[in-house]
Order: sequence, then C-alpha cells, then structure tokens
Amino acid sequence: MKPYLFAAIGASFFATSLAVHAADVPAVLQSKCASCHALTKPESNSLDRLWERKGPDLHYAGNKFNKEWLVEWLQDPAKIRPAGEFYRKHVKPGTKEDVVDESSLAPHPKLAREDAEAAANALMTLTDPDGLIEKGAFKDQKVAMSMGAMYFNKLRGCAACHSAVPGKGGLSGPEMATAGKRLQPDFIYSYIKDPQKIDKGVWMPKLDISDADLQKLTSYIVQLSAKEDKK
Repeated sequence: MKPYLFAAIGASFFATSLAVHAADVPAVLQSKCASCHALTKPESNSLDRLWERKGPDLHYAGNKFNKEWLVEWLQDPAKIRPAGEFYRKHVKPGTKEDVVDESSLAPHPKLAREDAEAAANALMTLTDPDGLIEKGAFKDQKVAMSMGAMYFNKLRGCAACHSAVPGKGGLSGPEMATAGKRLQPDFIYSYIKDPQKIDKGVWMPKLDISDADLQKLTSYIVQLSAKEDKK
C-alpha cells in the first residue's frame, strides 16, 4: 500500500465501532481484548478504521481460530505479524532496505491459564452470521510440500508478504509457519479466495486462482505446522 493513499487519513472512530452490541460480548473479552480488537462487526470499513486498527478483528474468531491454539498462545503470545497490524506504521529506513522498527511494536499481554481458557471459550462463540467462511470448502487433499512451496513462493507470490519458514519471506503479513495450528482450514481457504470479503479494505489482493490451486495452497499452509513440529 503506497504511503500517499493514507496521507489524508485522520483519527478513527475505532473505539465507537466496538461499542455496537457490546452487551452481547462476553465480559472476559470486554476486559481483556476490546481495547485492541473489534469484538462485534464494525459499522464502518473505512480506511480510517483500518489505519487505526491495533489488532485483527475478532468478531468472527470462532470461524477463524483453533481453540487449543488460542489457549496456549494467549498464555505465551509469540509474534504473528512481524511488522505489526499495519506494516507502514512499523518500518524505518535501513542500510539497504526498510526494516521493522521493533521499538514501535507493543507486546501482546500474557494471560494466566484460567483467563486464557475463559477467553478462548468466549472467542469461539463469536461467529459470523453472514456466511463469510465456506464450510467444508477445504477438501484436505494433501499436496506435496515441494509443489506447495512452488505455488506459495513463486507462482502466487505469497512469500512477498508472508513467511512460510522462519527468517525467510515477507514481513508485512502474518507468518504462515504456524498457521495450520492457528487457523481453521476452511478459514484459510476462504481468506485466500477473497480477502476483501472477510476483511474489508485489507491490502492482501484477491488472486485469480482456480479451486484446484486454492486447495493446494491451503493444504501447503496447513501442513507447514506439522513440518515445524518435526524440527
């Protein structure tokens, strides 16, 4: 995303967008998550809101995450987005190229196990009623990792923004090495198919991609976590 697209963007009404139907959100999420995440569907998907967003929207967390991963991660949150929620806010000029300004990144709070379990249970109740996620879309047909890597790194250009292997690939998007543990396969498939449908205004492009290629990419990403576990 070019800097000039955001030159005129001012303060967001992010906080007020979270207030919609706030009474329906479990109390543990209001106390632990609401300051950085949208727990209800925002009224606006403007660039203002995207610019000010501190963390990913969670109003469809139950369609997105694996509960077991949430419980563990909330107790010891490892960095998922190397350059933060919006990378343009967290890069600085380097000797040869822009680098991530680590000092600008706030660590995610750690929760005690009891709180992590309560938060994970509550997050799994937040599901999207609009059918954004195609249930059963991923057919779980294993792809050879070499073939998947070719699609990810070369044919579809995912490595420009995402890393499939720690220390390699792009930094502007979430890392994919642990995505198979973190995300439900149908969410991965649906997000690759049409990122804008799920996350309005996000800078990830919609690919002109066949269902067969979608299945291959999803299978590769799902299998990456198993590969990491073997190391």
